[in-house]
Amino acid sequence: MIDSPDFERPVRGSRWSDDQSRQALQAIAESIVETTGFDLVGISAVRDDGYLQQLCVVGPEEARAALVDSLAPLDPLLVALEDAEDWGWLKYVRHDKHDIDVDKWGWTSDGPRVVADGFWHPEDILVAPLHSDDGRLIAVLGLDLPRDGLIPDVAKRALLDVFARQASRAVVATLERERMAEQIRLASAAADIVRRATGSMSVDDVLAECGAAIVEGFRATALWLQLAGSEPRPVHDSRPVPPPPSFTDPVARFAEAAWAAQQVGVFAPERRIPEPLRADEAAAVMRFLTTETTAESLLVAPLGAGSEYLGWLGLSRRRGEAEWSEGEAAAALDIGRDLGSALVTARNFEHEHRLVEELKTLADYKSRLVATVSHELRTPLTSIVGYLEILDGDDGLSEHSRKAVAAIQRGSTRLSRVVEDLLVLHRLADGWIGTTGPVDLAPIVAATVDLNLGPAGRRGIAVDSELPTAGATVLGTAHDLEHVVANLVGNAVKYARDGGRVQIVLELTRDEVVLRCTDDGIGIAPEDQDQVFEEFYRSPDPEAASRQGTGLGLAIVRRVVDQLGGRIELESALGVGSTFRVHLPVAGS
Repeated sequence: MIDSPDFERPVRGSRWSDDQSRQALQAIAESIVETTGFDLVGISAVRDDGYLQQLCVVGPEEARAALVDSLAPLDPLLVALEDAEDWGWLKYVRHDKHDIDVDKWGWTSDGPRVVADGFWHPEDILVAPLHSDDGRLIAVLGLDLPRDGLIPDVAKRALLDVFARQASRAVVATLERERMAEQIRLASAAADIVRRATGSMSVDDVLAECGAAIVEGFRATALWLQLAGSEPRPVHDSRPVPPPPSFTDPVARFAEAAWAAQQVGVFAPERRIPEPLRADEAAAVMRFLTTETTAESLLVAPLGAGSEYLGWLGLSRRRGEAEWSEGEAAAALDIGRDLGSALVTARNFEHEHRLVEELKTLADYKSRLVATVSHELRTPLTSIVGYLEILDGDDGLSEHSRKAVAAIQRGSTRLSRVVEDLLVLHRLADGWIGTTGPVDLAPIVAATVDLNLGPAGRRGIAVDSELPTAGATVLGTAHDLEHVVANLVGNAVKYARDGGRVQIVLELTRDEVVLRCTDDGIGIAPEDQDQVFEEFYRSPDPEAASRQGTGLGLAIVRRVVDQLGGRIELESALGVGSTFRVHLPVAGS
């Protein structure tokens, strides 16, 4: 047969590697030899790339050696069949009716080239084109070397047609079964790989979980993978040999272009060079495969997610093993997408996990620092406060000195409050609030309101309170609940306008105790409301910043309320005021 000028001879090896299918075809060919009077019978399958591949041959040993797994372009045969004699399922083309170079296309006997009419010529063609149920040409059944040396007569043609019809159905069924088996195998492999990859939360876990499934699903010898910016790694290889840059650089360059084009590539002897590589680059890849490993062919699929190229995976097969089919190439591309998505998910998870660990480390350090600084401040503060009390009782102090002592006392009191808040916050940060018990919130609220009447009165602020006469018992600790009430009532008075009003309401429902603190003060901007419960947060609003505070009070309130199983709500508008509501479960509810 005349070779096409762009004939691409893939790796020699049957694409249909199922032993059961091959044995079934061999048995069919043997039965045809026994029943038809022809000593040479071959079955060829139509490949995805438009070539015939001889799957099995029954006949002389020299013919079998030359033909099994050989490749030949299909188109010249189809052209020759246009002038064929129609013998039913079989088509006959006389040697002088076609231009096929049979010696180049396959094998011919050494019989005489000059024969009398009615005798078989070595270059005569007798074939049965075999089609699937949907009309696709999937195989060709060929016969040669009639035992009597004659072209079959009409009677024998009718018998041959019966045998060919029966054999053809069996061949089609076998090849269709092989095709379906490949589709099922690849679909099962893809589903298994996706399942394994989805459940893995690190890049290493993804590769460890999926490696064996990919190799088994694709019937490969080895699997290598390289992520962009990292070294290639053997995911599954019994004899791993680290590839040199002369191998990995061209493969990575091809894979990046392949991801953009959404295609895969095959590196194998006599195959077209995968674009955009040069001949010397492809040669370097093949040199490493054939000299340093046991592989002869390499299927390279790019890894990626969306528009992002992530790397490549390479599946290899040894000499004589099955070639890479079009179905396998498509499945490899799909797996490159699925695996790429899983790798992105795992990479993001690892990144977030590292961030969480760093934040936890930072939070632990901050907590230790706060505790250490607070404890270190508490002792000298106690001494300062003690000496200030002694100085304050000295009748000999001048008026100027008394003012200085008063200023120091105010500063010490403020610093003591900061230290106390820091220690409370540190304790609450450990998630331990102490031993809880029933606590009536009403007397705590009443005492706190009384303590704030003085500061409120000096600014002309009216403080109204409504408390239940039957009490409002919650489960907690008196000390921590005092912090909650003191911070909320104190903030209401602090941020209320001069001459304004603060309302404190404690309500008892069937399941909850609700503390509501309302002021008609400066209010909180919407963008600040989600942050006011964070530690050390102070509003950038100039009017709010002018009021003294540490930014710890509401953080303490939220932590206490959270640990007691309650919740806190905020309603606020600039220039109108704020309302904080604390909901705590009733003790015993």
